[in-house]
Amino acid sequence: MTAIPTATTTHLMTINMGPQHPSTHGVLRLLLELDGEMIIKAVPHVGFLHRGVEKLAEYRTYHQFIPLTDRLDYVAPFSNNLAYALTVEKLLGMEVPERAQHIRVILCELTRISSHLLWLATHALDLGAMTVFFYCFRERETIYDIFEMVSGARMNLSYIRVGGVSMDLPGGFLEKTRNFVAEFPARLNEYETLLTDNPIWKKRTVGVGVISAEDAIDYGLSGSSLRGSGVYWDIRKAEPYSSYDKYHFTVPLGKNGDVYDRYRVRIEEMRQSNSIVHQALNILPKGDFIARIPNITLPTKEDVETKMESMIQHFKIIIDGIRPPKGEVYSSIEAPKGELGFYIVSDGSSHPYRLKIRPPSFVNLEALPKMVEGRLLPDVVAVIGSLDIVLGEIDR
Repeated sequence: MTAIPTATTTHLMTINMGPQHPSTHGVLRLLLELDGEMIIKAVPHVGFLHRGVEKLAEYRTYHQFIPLTDRLDYVAPFSNNLAYALTVEKLLGMEVPERAQHIRVILCELTRISSHLLWLATHALDLGAMTVFFYCFRERETIYDIFEMVSGARMNLSYIRVGGVSMDLPGGFLEKTRNFVAEFPARLNEYETLLTDNPIWKKRTVGVGVISAEDAIDYGLSGSSLRGSGVYWDIRKAEPYSSYDKYHFTVPLGKNGDVYDRYRVRIEEMRQSNSIVHQALNILPKGDFIARIPNITLPTKEDVETKMESMIQHFKIIIDGIRPPKGEVYSSIEAPKGELGFYIVSDGSSHPYRLKIRPPSFVNLEALPKMVEGRLLPDVVAVIGSLDIVLGEIDR
């Protein structure tokens, strides 16, 4: 740390917070200029986790890129898969079977709950509430068991495909998911009992990290960070995808745009996601779980039974043979952290000519200096937690 004398008697101190710091939620470095404990200036530094994902897309076919999307917001892999798949499907002009759409909704809303649970667990722990951490992981483990049933993995799932999902739901999935949906509201009430009216929690969050609706819009905030400031914007409502227009749910809003409001919004979002999953389980139709890809002949029953060689060739065609027409397209979804969008330029080949990702964590982080300057040093921890960032999608 370096003391920087000024023309007055005040001495400012510049310190590094991170990138190795438990409360920065990843390898984020903040350059903080302090007057005592008062933050005069905050400058985020990112890029420590950069892997060149957007460039790697140019050297992979459209299907081969799916596993790399898991590694963006790695606590919300289904959402990443879906945002990318929807963009490619838009480029192809492909219709996804209705059953596949509702399966996607179930898994993405469970992902929203899982992501918010991890946010709540770590956010509460950052501010000294350890019990909540253990409670949240109790429910999160159940969700991961459900994910493992459908994909065989617990974290990097790669289950969604262009045109649908990789396979139909396994036996026992619906029953296990129904049990979770039935039990989860009571668990949410437990979290709120510990935090919502807790005087210590409120002192650390109420009036901290305030950002107005106008500033939130100007900074490009999205997701709960935007709705916490009272802005009604949810892509599931504004531009429905995957049959979200068939579901009934409300969009929770805050009033003051502070850390506490962002907490309350995410708590209510988990309730709404739980309701959406319940609705999806009741209306889940029968039918195909993946679309028939244009210009590709699917194998016959005889191929499956007697011609393994032709099956291998068939899947090779599927992997290498998706060739969208020339053009460019952008598509986005309401991911757990906000608007997650993919922009793809196609030159008619089997891999993207260019791919650009619009990650919500990266855009939301831009508003951090606005929220913390003029506040005390401990408030930085509360504000960072309330933004719910993941450096995997910030750095890409």
